[in-house]
Amino acid sequence: MAYTTRDIRNIALLGSSGSGKTLLTEAMLFASGGITAKGSIAAGTTVSDTDTRERNTQHSISPTVCHFDHQGVHINVIDTPGARDFYGKTLSVLSAVETAALVINAQSGVDAMTQQLLNAARERRLCCMVVVNRIDAEGVDLGAVTSQVREILGSECMPINLPSYGRDDVVDCFGSSEGPATTHDAIEDANIRIVEQVVEMDEELMELYLEEGELPHDKLHDAFGIALRDGHVIPICYTSAETDVGIAELLRVIKEFMADPTAGNPIRFKAGGESVSISPDPDGALLAHVFKISIDPFRGQLATVRLHRGTMRAGGQVYFDDARKPSKIGHVLKLNGASQLEVPAVVAGDICALPRASEASFNCVLQDARDESGLCVETTSLPNPAYGLAVRTENDADAQKVSDSLQTAMLEDPSIRVEHVAAQNETVLRGMGEVHLRDVLERITSHYGMTIETSFPAIAYRETITSRSEGHHRHKKQTGGAGQFGEVFLRAEPIERGSGFEFVNQVVGGVIPGQFIPAVEKGVRQVMASGAISGHEMQDIRVTVYDGKHHPVDSKEVAFVQAGKRAFMNAIAKARAIIMEPVVSVQVSVPNDRMGDVAGDLSSMGGMVSGSTVMGGTTVVEGRAPLREMQSYHSRLNSISGGEGSFSMEFSHYERVQPELQKELVSKFRPQEEE
Repeated sequence: MAYTTRDIRNIALLGSSGSGKTLLTEAMLFASGGITAKGSIAAGTTVSDTDTRERNTQHSISPTVCHFDHQGVHINVIDTPGARDFYGKTLSVLSAVETAALVINAQSGVDAMTQQLLNAARERRLCCMVVVNRIDAEGVDLGAVTSQVREILGSECMPINLPSYGRDDVVDCFGSSEGPATTHDAIEDANIRIVEQVVEMDEELMELYLEEGELPHDKLHDAFGIALRDGHVIPICYTSAETDVGIAELLRVIKEFMADPTAGNPIRFKAGGESVSISPDPDGALLAHVFKISIDPFRGQLATVRLHRGTMRAGGQVYFDDARKPSKIGHVLKLNGASQLEVPAVVAGDICALPRASEASFNCVLQDARDESGLCVETTSLPNPAYGLAVRTENDADAQKVSDSLQTAMLEDPSIRVEHVAAQNETVLRGMGEVHLRDVLERITSHYGMTIETSFPAIAYRETITSRSEGHHRHKKQTGGAGQFGEVFLRAEPIERGSGFEFVNQVVGGVIPGQFIPAVEKGVRQVMASGAISGHEMQDIRVTVYDGKHHPVDSKEVAFVQAGKRAFMNAIAKARAIIMEPVVSVQVSVPNDRMGDVAGDLSSMGGMVSGSTVMGGTTVVEGRAPLREMQSYHSRLNSISGGEGSFSMEFSHYERVQPELQKELVSKFRPQEEE
């Protein structure tokens, strides 16, 4: 089918594990004729089950792109993971869509993950809708579920259709005020509520509605689009992906009401620090960005791309970011899970994939000309991965393979980090949680057939000072020939937490010649890097050099490096230095009757509970705790919750350690002797 930008709908299915996103994708593909039969999660035959690990665990691990045509529109659907540990992967694809559909399991209702995903979608200015799935499951109270959605997610969530009384169909309640009996609301009442919510966005339309009581469909349609983009209305649809109830109506809502790429809130681009407005003109210069990288050992690197302007054609050329030379587009592919369909071209607003795109990286910008150099995607940063494992192998040959594999893993998953901590000689893999990292490592070990040993990494403590002090040192060394001389007076003071390091030169009169000031800073930075009291990196300190002396013959760079270093150490000794540790923000979901146990456990770890939210039979406890305690929290939580709890954490800030711990860390420090 030939289609234009206005005919495209891009939708990400978001929701917790078990909400039914993968089966919902399957049902939409089947209803539209995209597949001839629905697959099964248990059998591992769904379109979204592209990976062996996904088939084995029966859970999505990576976002999967699918597409189909339906009644004149082209719909791209991204099925995203629902597990907390893969939250970063889910967020990474939101820049490719106009609409976020939050899928809720009618049996379990709204949970903390759903609320978190809605907040993320709102932050990215996406149009949102709610899909209540599994409506025909036994014992489901749809009235209670709808009330919970409105209470937790917001009163702007309103049914656009309602399940029939027998739950074997759904009935439109936006375009019509009459219909058969429904499960939990009257069609007329639901119609009045959503229409009044929509017309609130336009005073003239509101007056017309109050005067006449009814409005033409086209006026309501336009007003609905405005309300949707402004987050003033979030339509609720009801489905059963298992039995296909409500699927046809869901597709109708997507076609008629969800924003196309010309009407949605566009992704922002920046150039030179300034926002750049992009119009999705299919005849304009090509502009796209990569939102997903997949690497196959046999097929190479596959870049999944969202096109924002222009038309991408096979045989054309493209620049990746600020590359000096263009790359040829050999093939343009449309994806349905692992299935690839080659097409001659795609237009602005569409999603496609480029095979063997070795130059591509996550969020890189693609252009067919160098007219707008420096463009970058203005996206919200992904969560900072706090959970870490130190990885090592038995021999150097395997170590290189693991290193290369971890770099590949970072290309595919922007929510992981790999760090080499020189002080501990550790390679640390960081991600969103234990399940996340286990998946990464299992993939590497299965591919190479090697053993990777893991352990908790050393905690990245930091040092700082708490008071202002002065430091002085004269470095003088005579060895028979030309000597070494440098004298430095400096001041050290604490600055705001998280500020890092500032070096200020207030030397006047040339008492320290300008060419030696960088040497003084170098000496200070050496102490900042190696630590002064426990061997950990220092931060949040301002050092001001204000006086000193030099010798016209003996003053050298090395002399002022040593003088700066010793003067800074002298200041630190009087500045009440402390050790700080990383603290993480924590969300713990447990059965209601375990809430007290979790809160008490967090407090016993030196943490703090900041609040809790009850969502059905689950309570979400929010708080903060030292990272050193959270590294082994998975097993503790399993013990407390009987295996029914889950948690997520993200780096928050650094905080002073307890005096006993500082004393222990200081006593273990053995500074290296100066040569």
